[in-house]
This record gives sequence, C-alpha cells and structure tokens, in this order.
Amino acid sequence: MSNKINIELEGVQKTLLLPLWGRAVETRKQKPLLIDTTAVEMIDKIDYNFSTIEGTMNEITRYAWIARSLHIDRTIRHFLLKHPKAAIVNIGCGLDMTFTRIDNGTLTWYDLDLPDVINLRRNFIQETDRSSCIACSFLDESWFRQVKVEDGILFIAAGVFYYFEEVQMKSFFSRLADIFLASEIIFDAASPLGVKVANKRVIKAGGMDKRSILKWGIETAKQIQLWDKRITLLDEYPLFKNMKNGLSFRNKYGTFLSDRLNIMFIVHLQFSK
Repeated sequence: MSNKINIELEGVQKTLLLPLWGRAVETRKQKPLLIDTTAVEMIDKIDYNFSTIEGTMNEITRYAWIARSLHIDRTIRHFLLKHPKAAIVNIGCGLDMTFTRIDNGTLTWYDLDLPDVINLRRNFIQETDRSSCIACSFLDESWFRQVKVEDGILFIAAGVFYYFEEVQMKSFFSRLADIFLASEIIFDAASPLGVKVANKRVIKAGGMDKRSILKWGIETAKQIQLWDKRITLLDEYPLFKNMKNGLSFRNKYGTFLSDRLNIMFIVHLQFSK
C-alpha cells in the first residue's frame, strides 16, 4: 500500500509541479543558491511521475525558477526594512515556501490559491498565527476582506499572471489600487515571444495540458502604467540580471540571450492614490 499523497490538480494549478521540482533539484546541489527542504519532501511524498519534467526541462528553464525566487526574496526583505510588520500576500502560492526564507518574526503572511491547491498544501505546511492560507481565486475579491494591513502591504506573484488574459489583469490591478492604497506588487512577466517559447518548451514539453497555456505577454512594463494613472512602475529588469555567476559558458550565453531579447523579466509596481 502506497503512502504517497494523491494529487488532483488540473489546468493551471498543475503547473505548480514545475517550479516545485526545480527548487528540489537546486536544494539537493552541493552549493545550492536556494534551499527549500520542504520541496524535497514534497517531491518524495507526492504521487506523481516527475520523469517527464526531469527529462525535458533544460538547465536554463530550471534556473529561471530559482532566479525568480531570489529576486522576489530580495524585494521582500527590502520592503520589510521599511515595514517590519507588513502584510505579504503570496498570490497563486502553489507549494511555495518563501515565508520560511524571509520571515522576520513580525510580518503577517497570506498564501492565496485555489481550494484544490490549498488542500494539497495543507498536507505539508502548518499554518500559524502569522502565516495563513486563503482558498480562493485571486480574481475573486472576497479574499480582500481577509487581509489585515497594519504596516504596509506587498503582493508577490511568481509564475501566475501570464496564464490570464490582459483584460483580467487590468481589472485586477485597478481593484488593488481601489482597496489597498500605497500597496506594492512584484511579479514575473513574459514578452509575447516569451509566451510562445514557454508554451512550447515548458508547458507542452513538461506534460501540462492545453488549459495551462500562457496567454498574457507584454513587451515592457511601461505599458501597464497606461492602464491606470494610479499605477507607478518602481522597477523592471531582466530575469537573469546579476544571476549568471557559477553558470557554464553555454548557460551564461543562454541567459544573456534571454535577457537581451527581454523574454522574461521582473516587474515591481506601486498603487498610489
């Protein structure tokens, strides 16, 4: 009788297995750039055949997930220097463990995702008085009322928004500006070329289904500022910026090319009055 935990994820939710596998692989390295022991535990206990992912994901793709996490970790730490009791909302959290890496002992953390993901997450991660889960679509505004803000709020989203239509993102950002004044958000974005490449080399190659395809691509985050006058672009930079140390020459060239073509990049926005 197997002690493995069965997963019942479909569509976009299933894509959480991709970066989960990537974090586990990185953690098992002799000199990991990011340590996520819970990811290793999850890979061992989840009833899923990761051989397709392992056999098709190249080193640059896997490294992209690590670089994204490191950028977001750094941004959170900088935000906490100014707002030590901030509320952090992890949109589309999947099986991410960012909280354990950046917890300063005073922040309040919310992991937000669909009910099937949260149910799976609770098999591995215990909620606390400062870290809780919200089982809800980020597009469903009912979760707004569950977030308590004492000292500023930062939203993070890793590998989430490009699965949705641009019109959905416009509406969502406007509602954040309505409700959470002076809040900030950091997320990764893809260019139209990046969307095309990811759908072929990551989603299709990784064994995900057609419901998991990426949809929203933008050439530059400056376009987002035109959506609403309350949106201010704080920063925008290529995904592999300052992230090339230790890579082989071939992978350095691959990440250089990705950054030069602006295939994937990090966006940091603020919502003002």
